[in-house]
Amino acid sequence: MFYLTRDGSGLPRDPFSAIVSPRPIAWISTRGSSGATNLAPYSFFNAVAYTPPQVIVSSIGGKSDRDKGKDSYSHILETGVFCINIAGLADRDALNASSAPYAADQSEFEVLGLPMAECETIDCPRLAHAPASMECRLTQPIDLEGEGNLMILARVEAIHLRDDCLTEDGRFDVLSYAPLSRLGYQDFAAIETVFQMRRPKL
Repeated sequence: MFYLTRDGSGLPRDPFSAIVSPRPIAWISTRGSSGATNLAPYSFFNAVAYTPPQVIVSSIGGKSDRDKGKDSYSHILETGVFCINIAGLADRDALNASSAPYAADQSEFEVLGLPMAECETIDCPRLAHAPASMECRLTQPIDLEGEGNLMILARVEAIHLRDDCLTEDGRFDVLSYAPLSRLGYQDFAAIETVFQMRRPKL
């Protein structure tokens, strides 16, 4: 099968997001200039550099109670900061529930009864029990091609690691919490198998 993306695949569902998978999920927590807090998952997310550590997150679409983008995007533009929390298999239901279109003044932390803690270097909440959380500072907002497609580039200022996710030899053990990833359609996956391959030397 071959198709031009401008023409569509002719399949019942667009396979694009299933092809580009698995994708890590940024469970983003924010606090807006009004003090309102928000927590929402974004699967167009990845790390893009080591030094300094940098990430990208994209948001698609918008909300009727926002001029541009969704609550997370609006908060990030207002304050310039946000926190990326990493979710494990145990949080799959809460992560999915936090994707509902709650009103701009509703806090997913409160609605879903999720424990909140304060970040150390930025004025932003984080998910208290997350295996890892990254305190991020916005460096560049980018309007992408297509209506409602927005991207942010950010620098990671600080990282929280849950103690039980660290091994005795100092490795961050993803198998201890089975990180969630997004596949296509309504499909998710959890990492439960890890293997090593060393980069070859010529």
